[in-house]
Order: sequence, then structure tokens, then C-alpha cells
Amino acid sequence: MTHTTVAGLGCWLPPTIVTNADLMAPEMDAFVRRRIGIAQRHRISDGAATVHLATEAGARALASAHTEGVDALILATTTPDRLCPAGAPEVASRLGMTGIAAFDINAGCSGFLYACELAKGLIATGTAASVLVIAAESTSTMVNPADSSTAPIFGDGAGAVVLRGARPGQVSTLGPTVWGSDGTLADAIAIPAGGSRQRAGSPSSDGHDLYLHLRGAEVLRNAVRRMKAAATGAAAAVGWDLSDVDVLVAHQANAAIATALAAALPFPLARMPSNIETIGNTAAASVPILLAQAAGDGTVKEGQRVVMVAFGSGLSWAATTTIWPRDVTPCL
Repeated sequence: MTHTTVAGLGCWLPPTIVTNADLMAPEMDAFVRRRIGIAQRHRISDGAATVHLATEAGARALASAHTEGVDALILATTTPDRLCPAGAPEVASRLGMTGIAAFDINAGCSGFLYACELAKGLIATGTAASVLVIAAESTSTMVNPADSSTAPIFGDGAGAVVLRGARPGQVSTLGPTVWGSDGTLADAIAIPAGGSRQRAGSPSSDGHDLYLHLRGAEVLRNAVRRMKAAATGAAAAVGWDLSDVDVLVAHQANAAIATALAAALPFPLARMPSNIETIGNTAAASVPILLAQAAGDGTVKEGQRVVMVAFGSGLSWAATTTIWPRDVTPCL
């Protein structure tokens, strides 16, 4: 069975930056900085959508991998351009790969790691020699600007990796994924309307139901518990103790969750890179964006042991490991 390695890495953040001062009064700005850890976030421009973000990040990952094409493309997103069709085929065509297998998945903020596990399966079985995994989110479009519990948290962006079969004896491969879900808490992070259960514009739908609803305290408790178990399990699956891990790349939900996770594991917060202050919560795109930035600034180096972990709507969670490969320079 063929193992999988990271061959290329890229991310894209739209150039428009929205600061706390653009959204809220100074006293609220201070609270958001202190409790959530966010000072600004990136926003898509008018006329742009998730497919545009995904295409930009995908192009950068392909350039990083020194390739013009792959055998399959998986797009992880909770903010598709349309309910139908999926965005991945359009992204593939925009990247000059019309004809390849391309599909979307939605596993909330865990979507990138879920998609990587699916890509590993395609490579392991010989169905594909290489897969482009993209996580892209236009999360600013799903929050109510008047909702102070969600509007300051989310930003837009995309991250992507090219995954390939590893060479015989190559150690820098992706380890087993520890993942799971709990549908009994499906309403903890949800957009009630717009799907088949409650159509947009139906008599039972008001405008607020088309925006994200979040039960923050419940999400925090479950995020810390589930990410702790997943990260510990993923490390153990490759024979590591957490003390052996050099870098923990955790989903950037908010600073309070990151701090609580570090304390619960326990793991040094200094070895958990963070971009929440300048990017906010980019949902499924959070982990690959952070990974690309950490590899770009030298926080993640060749030969280091890395754990990636995420938690999101569904509820869903996932974690996996890798030893960071040589010759992978991210395109930012």
C-alpha cells in the first residue's frame, strides 16, 4: 500500500482587510482582542466567492509542487458558491484540469483533514497518483453583521496541498487519521435555513436563519475535549508521545480554545503557531493556511514532527501527523 506525502503547499488570503475598528466600538474591540484574540480578518471582494479563493490557493500549491496537474481534486468547504453543483469541478477547470475527478466535502472546520484522509485512500489504492486538496471558505458571507457573537470571529481565505505517493523508505508521510463526529450536537454550530430541511424564503424561515448560529460555551468545551483526544491518539498511532512533537498546528477557532487545549494536553503554547490575531477563524481553511505560513516563516522545518488537529460543525474532529518533508517551499 502506497503511503502519502506533502509535495506542495500554498494559501491565499483576499487583499481586503477588515479591522476591529471597522466593525465595532473601541470597548468591543478591546474585548474581542482580549477574549477571542482577533484584531483583523480578510474579506472577499464583491463578485468573488469560494471558488475564486480555492483557485488561487490551488494554483499556489501546484506551483509549490512544480506541477501543472493532478489526478483528482477535493474541495473542503462549508461555504459553497451554490447548493448545486459542487465547486470542485469549476476549480479544476479554472486550473486547467478539466476532466479530472473533482468533488466537494463538508466536514466543518475539520474538512481539510477529512479531505486529506480521503486523498490518502485514493493514493493508497492506486486510484490516483496525486491529489490536490483545497480548503476554502467565504465565512464572512454566512455571519450576521449584527451578531456580535459571530461577526467578529470569521474571516475568508483558502489553503491547499498537493499530496503524492511517497517514495520507498520515505519517512515524511502522513500518519493515520484519528477522526469522528457527534451528530447529537449538530445544532451547536449551524445555519438553520437554505437546505432541504428549511428552504430559504419558506414561511418558516426568517432572515436570521440564513446566518450562522453558534453556542459558544458548548463548542469550547467539546472542542478542547475532542481535539485533545484526537491529537493524543494521532501521535500514539505513530508511536509518539506528545513530548516528541515539535509543532502542533491546531484549528484557529479563537485564542481561548487554543490556550485551553495547550493546558489540557498539556503542550507548550509556544510550539503551537497562531495566526488568529490577523486572520480570524477561516473554518476548514484554517489548518492549511496556518501550516503554509508556519512552513514559510521557518516555524515548521524539515524533519520536525508535526501534529495537525481540527474541530468544527457536525460536530466533527480530526487529527493526523507527519514528519515535515524536505524541498517543500510554500507559495503564499
